[in-house]
Amino acid sequence: MNMRRIAVMALGSLLISGMAWAHPDAAHVKVENAWARASVPGQQASGAFMRLTAEEPLKLVGVETSVAGVAEVHEMKMEGEVMRMRAIDSLDLPKGVAVDLKPGGYHLMLQQLKAPLVKDSQIPVTLIFKDAKGEQSRLSLQLPVRMAAPGAAAAKGHEAMGHGAHMH
Repeated sequence: MNMRRIAVMALGSLLISGMAWAHPDAAHVKVENAWARASVPGQQASGAFMRLTAEEPLKLVGVETSVAGVAEVHEMKMEGEVMRMRAIDSLDLPKGVAVDLKPGGYHLMLQQLKAPLVKDSQIPVTLIFKDAKGEQSRLSLQLPVRMAAPGAAAAKGHEAMGHGAHMH
């Protein structure tokens, strides 16, 4: 069995554990904790978040989805005392280093939503990567739509029991 098939099988098993699902023509990227934020009627934008770990040096250069008129890789950061958000051309994914796309940092921005993103549904998202040779690869995912990051409610409940950040 080749490495690509093994990687795809591993990514495919993520669906069972509530994670994103990858299509067989996927880039060599591990995806964890993937989700999109639910929206309300009339809301024109939302975000999608995940942890990406590349098996080779890559750049995330784009995102596509049928649920939004515009989908971009964004960066949110403080400039002085002002929080700024902007689209970026690419996001470096060093080999073996987990890169978080999360609220308040790098993320996928979904604008001109065609319909609300409904909690407990899934949306299709395709990530586009470039390798060191400039060759593109794609990773097709089905992201669960949630109100908050996976595990956020469980973590709050754990802290409420007096355990703080302690893990068993």
